[in-house]
Amino acid sequence: MKKRILFIINPISGAASKARIPEAIEAYLDHDQYEYRIVETKYAGHAASIARDASVEGVDVVVAIGGDGTVNEVARGIVHSNTALGIIPCGSGNGLARHLLLPLNVRKCIEIINRYEVHDLDYGIINEYPFFCTCGVGFDAFVSQKFAEAGKRGPITYLQKILEEGTKYKPETYEVDADGISTNYKAFLISCANASQYGNNAYIAPQASMSDGLMDIVIMEPFDILEAPQIAIDMFSKTLDMSSKIKSFRTRYLHIHRSHPGVIHYDGEPVMTGEDIDVRIEENGIKIIVNPDGDKRQRQPNMLQTTTCELFNDLSAIRHDVFSQTRRGVRLVKLIQRMIERNLPGLN
Repeated sequence: MKKRILFIINPISGAASKARIPEAIEAYLDHDQYEYRIVETKYAGHAASIARDASVEGVDVVVAIGGDGTVNEVARGIVHSNTALGIIPCGSGNGLARHLLLPLNVRKCIEIINRYEVHDLDYGIINEYPFFCTCGVGFDAFVSQKFAEAGKRGPITYLQKILEEGTKYKPETYEVDADGISTNYKAFLISCANASQYGNNAYIAPQASMSDGLMDIVIMEPFDILEAPQIAIDMFSKTLDMSSKIKSFRTRYLHIHRSHPGVIHYDGEPVMTGEDIDVRIEENGIKIIVNPDGDKRQRQPNMLQTTTCELFNDLSAIRHDVFSQTRRGVRLVKLIQRMIERNLPGLN
């Protein structure tokens, strides 16, 4: 008996047209293995509803055709079911597809679907919102909100919002509770990563795995404007976890308390919540078609990237030492000057 497969197309996600994707499905899908159907979404949340109905009907595979928002909707509609998720990435970031080492090519993705290698993988939940790549609070959630308000998608808009808001954003203090240990952090952002990247190969947690039953928690400390370029370089060179501005650990459950309500994000989708935030991992909670030829070493930095990161971190430490010594020197000179002025007033 043939497997039943449903393709869900979000016609407005990303920048590229999807008009020819049905032709590609007809041309390259293995018709001896699958009988297929294609549905287009009509409103926000529609993909989740379609996917949920398909899983109840016993459809074998539901394929998300769109960006990270579409993938999130489809995936949350089929969690804890026997229906597998397939992905044909057509968005601006494609974070989950990139983590899974899927090609950004329709024909090649269909060929991977034909091979039907399904793995049981983890997903996360933040305040009851499922996420499959990352979620968090702080600057990334703040930018996600600004990005959503912009009304225009794409990496250029996202970069524009980062540049516009980055210098104005004020880090907050969070109480973070993991494994019964509570710690206060002043942080630029706190990211909970089930997968390794936000999208566009921006690796927030290069070591994150979707099959270890744990989240990688990434706490980015406040930094000055001179340190910002290196943090960006570290993120795109897969070496952010080596930065002196990063604190990271792994856990199954995390509680975050902040002083006032605000925005969080799940897979880049912003939502307002209260002071308390709960994040947990759902181990082996979703079936996903993976790339049998994907080489996980692609997620790791090469020797040049690692060496460059170490060099810049050393230079940053030296700069901080010099500045610290200079500030102490200036304070000492001012102290001596005041002592002289008090004891030898005639010098004035």
